[in-house]
Amino acid sequence: MEELRSHWAHGEPPRWLTGAPGHYAARLPWPSTILLGAVVMVGSTIAARGQMDERAPLDIFARLLLFLAVAVLLLRHRHPVVAVFGSSAAAMIYLAAGYPYGPVFLAVAVGCFSAVVSGHRRAAWTAVGMVWLGHVLVAHWLYRWLPPSEDHVAAWGQELGVAAWVVAIIAAAEFVRVRREQWEDQRAERQAAEQRRADEERLRMARELHDVLAHSISVINVQSSVGLALLDSDPEQARTALTTIKAASKEALGEVRQVLDTLRTPGDAPRAPAPGLDRLPELVEQAAGAGLTVTVETDGVRGAVPPGADLAAFRIVQEALTNVVRHSGSRTARVRIGYGPARIRLRIDDEGPATDNDAGGSGNGLAGMRERAAALGGTIEAGPRADGGFRVCAELPLPSDSPGVAAHKEETP
Repeated sequence: MEELRSHWAHGEPPRWLTGAPGHYAARLPWPSTILLGAVVMVGSTIAARGQMDERAPLDIFARLLLFLAVAVLLLRHRHPVVAVFGSSAAAMIYLAAGYPYGPVFLAVAVGCFSAVVSGHRRAAWTAVGMVWLGHVLVAHWLYRWLPPSEDHVAAWGQELGVAAWVVAIIAAAEFVRVRREQWEDQRAERQAAEQRRADEERLRMARELHDVLAHSISVINVQSSVGLALLDSDPEQARTALTTIKAASKEALGEVRQVLDTLRTPGDAPRAPAPGLDRLPELVEQAAGAGLTVTVETDGVRGAVPPGADLAAFRIVQEALTNVVRHSGSRTARVRIGYGPARIRLRIDDEGPATDNDAGGSGNGLAGMRERAAALGGTIEAGPRADGGFRVCAELPLPSDSPGVAAHKEETP
């Protein structure tokens, strides 16, 4: 029952109903086939009592044919073509022998249904058409030589009823087949969407870890070099460098732990708020510990910035300053933040020149910044300036329903 509820909750029927491939096809459908066999046997007995004067009585051979018509349906999931032709052949022999009309047609219907749903439409149509054509031949021509001896030609209205029965079976099976294809498409779309979400989540985690570790390790690399150089000549300055290393590593461990906790328990609220531009003074202080003097300028009034945009802006500034520490000979950098009505503009400059020292960097910083901006629908440009320095410019849009944007619109005449 739990599996049945799960299937219908996702807009699809259970596989045992549609004959869909899977673990159901690996085992024989014993319960439904036994139930069908009981219905056919009991129903045929009741039908025979009502047709005693018109059709041949049920005997051992009739029971055997009814049994075969149902038993072959055990193969309807693994071999639907064999099942529908086997059931139809047994039913056609049953009718040709003059036995009573009744639930034997139900076995043919189940075989046809399974064949159509599993994609073997031509085989299903052929098998059912064979039964109908055989019935026409027996009822209008061969009845003279087949039992019962007192049989007479059937009315054509009866053939119309049989034809209507065939059309109804095929129509129902085709409907389920179309619905099954739709369910399969929906299932594939859900799986693709889940895979995309998983890939996006992994990419987000990778960006977070890269930004956290790249910045902190760059600071640690610079300060460890300073500490080693001044260990003998200026122990106090070396102590300061070691203190900076300790603080940077502690902060990096805390942020890495937060990212990993989110990875272990997806969907849970983070234990600490994600960093944003309000933590820019801490970033400036860390850069100062690495020997980089950072000047921050702000234009406009900061409104309510969504957490995603705030985090992306912080990480872009962090990565840009990390690149200055790793790749630039300049010891100064300027950060300019512009708050607009519907966007945030960032510009980070250093005087250069570029160096070959990468401080253990991976070279993925610029790609990560572009991915963060693109994820929000923003843009980023990064490249050398004409005077030998380097500039990073980013523009991040804010959602139209952001409180800060709404407030700005109300104040605009």
